[in-house]
Amino acid sequence: MQAKSPRLKRIQWIALTFLTLAGIVNYLDRSTLSIANHSVSQELGLSASQMGLLLSAFSFAYAFSQLPIGVMLDRFGARIMLGLGMFVWSVAQLCGGLVTTLHQFLFARIALGIGEAPQFPAGAKVVSEWFALRERGKPTGIFVTSSTIGPALAPPILTVLLLNFGWRDMFVIMGVLGIAVAIGWYIVYRNRADIALEPAEVLHLTEDEPQQRAERRMTFAEWRGLFGKATTWGMIFGFMGVIYMVWLYLTWLPAYLEHERHLTIAKTGWIVSIPYLFGTLGMLSSGFIADGLMKRGVAPIRSRKWPICTGLLGAALFTVPAAFTPNLALAITYLSAAMFFVNMASGAAWALVSVAAPRHMVASLGSIQNFGGYFGGSFAPFVTGLVVDRTHSFVNAFLISAAVAFAAALVYMFVVRSPIQDSEASVATVPAI
Repeated sequence: MQAKSPRLKRIQWIALTFLTLAGIVNYLDRSTLSIANHSVSQELGLSASQMGLLLSAFSFAYAFSQLPIGVMLDRFGARIMLGLGMFVWSVAQLCGGLVTTLHQFLFARIALGIGEAPQFPAGAKVVSEWFALRERGKPTGIFVTSSTIGPALAPPILTVLLLNFGWRDMFVIMGVLGIAVAIGWYIVYRNRADIALEPAEVLHLTEDEPQQRAERRMTFAEWRGLFGKATTWGMIFGFMGVIYMVWLYLTWLPAYLEHERHLTIAKTGWIVSIPYLFGTLGMLSSGFIADGLMKRGVAPIRSRKWPICTGLLGAALFTVPAAFTPNLALAITYLSAAMFFVNMASGAAWALVSVAAPRHMVASLGSIQNFGGYFGGSFAPFVTGLVVDRTHSFVNAFLISAAVAFAAALVYMFVVRSPIQDSEASVATVPAI
């Protein structure tokens, strides 16, 4: 095993730090509307269904932006695409504090979704470029923890901003913060193709990939060919179940605690952080479990697939009693367990991307997976709003989420079987179920 150079360690540390920071800001921005749900709906006179539409507008735009974003990332690199994306979403976030009508807010949320689209496919690409195959699980688990650290920090931080400055200034402040991070990323980060690596550094990064060709750019034929692979479709439909539940909790958990559990805005701001702390542990565990399984001889696909299936089944199992218990403490306990498991599945799903395709296809495959996840997940806020309007309860919304997660576990188990091979490599595909 080739030793890792100090320069390589430094590049990895810088990349992971910025990816995690950008992800935290990303999820803080996504959470602003959820935290300000009651204030926005009151000021603009919106029903629960209209709020659900507003919440879903972001995720539909985010989902459909994934398809071109992956190709653009594989062609132009993460430095430009993530930096530009952060700048666009931060300006959109800032504009959210200036809107006066539902339609203006819809446009701001759509722009936010388009800008945030490169975040996680870019992370998968960065990990595939700067980490050897055998060690990609842990860095993936670290940078995707931003998707739980952000929502955990969001309630106390955003609630303080909301109560002291109002929801409009809260949006503006977060937009300015994102612009600063975008500038920092562009100044500090460099793509692998832009750095002249020593032969020992190249060997360290590629010794697990004997069939990996020299640096290549994704072709349209290869991108189109991804849709002819069962593994791609399994990742698309499976990730729908992950994001449906994640997006349900992210967009409606504060409102659930306020309306179903009758908590004040101030109390909700702190209590809602508890499930996300457990979600962070689940996300971190996914990378360590995946790399641990791989070290024990488990095939790369299986080492990622089994934590995904376990996470989805566990999330479904604990969401059901959370829906029915009348006790607040038990509800938070069940929700915390559900968040642990669904985020373990989410982290493992992103770790799967980095081993399921050749390096020059990773961002494209990740964006296609993310498209599927957020297309399906986009229905969660709107469906939940309709259910709450009609039943005045979140019980059925939680049960729907559990059923979707269970179905997704079956998809991963039986459809995602083997890695996608380089079309120019002559390596036989061996099922890995």
